[in-house]
Amino acid sequence: MTHFYTLAMGIFAFSSRWALTVSDVGDFAPCLHFFYRSWPLKGLAGTPMCQRYNNLYHFATLYSRQRRSPWFSAYLYTVPTGKRPTPCWKFEPQLAYPEANGNMIPFPPPPLDPNVVESQAVELDYINSTYSRGHLNPSLHHQQHEDRSSTFTLTNVVPQKAGSNEGPWEKLEQTVNKTLEAYCLGKAYIVTGIIPYQKDERWLKNHRVAVPEYIWSAYCCPNFNNSLPKELQNAFPTYAAIGRNDPNSTEEIVPVCKTAKKQFMGYDVRKMSLATLEMYLKNRFNTVVSVFYEQCSGSQ
Repeated sequence: MTHFYTLAMGIFAFSSRWALTVSDVGDFAPCLHFFYRSWPLKGLAGTPMCQRYNNLYHFATLYSRQRRSPWFSAYLYTVPTGKRPTPCWKFEPQLAYPEANGNMIPFPPPPLDPNVVESQAVELDYINSTYSRGHLNPSLHHQQHEDRSSTFTLTNVVPQKAGSNEGPWEKLEQTVNKTLEAYCLGKAYIVTGIIPYQKDERWLKNHRVAVPEYIWSAYCCPNFNNSLPKELQNAFPTYAAIGRNDPNSTEEIVPVCKTAKKQFMGYDVRKMSLATLEMYLKNRFNTVVSVFYEQCSGSQ
């Protein structure tokens, strides 16, 4: 443990983007630029995290310590290049040790520091769990290799069924990628989060990591090409979607396509307006949830 603690503590370094004088946990101040108009999503309670890798901030996450998983991750879209990085799963030492260097680091060989195991999900939670590691901030939506690599931290993933992660949800991520690449003329802000079960929470096998009932995503692109094809007339400046993560959920929020392939049956994604998404979030969280400042109105 002594070796790990030394590694976790680290040395606060100077970043070319930030002087690291503000905590990476508990404050979005160092990473407000990942939110439209520097305005984080309102309505959800959790632990703000500025996700730092190799001394640069790459995205922001609102983390639930109780659920050991994120409520949402917020990031800037950039046109992807190159291949998907080889997964190297990381953790956040600062969740276990507030004084630690804020850089995410790869999991060391077991046994793991008990404080780390207590503070967040670890790889063992997902092994033989019947759930995949579902990125909220996907590697696909980034250009730089380090941005893509930074998404492989367990504070950015939730338990997601393969039928969703490898089917309709993956298709949504690809569609958003193609749409923003072709028609967004400026910055594109994306927030992707989860909707918990209304009652009777589901957990991974060891009752440590909570399983979401739905996953949602929304983007804000205030500056876009007005020559949109008919099918994308309602896709700017905002667009949103909710995906099923439980094939046995009711169909009030997302209907089930009865003709879907067997492996994807019950994992449908419903595309919708930002206002409709916020209505469903309000109904489930029993509070007003505002994803973007003034619904992404105006230019930037």
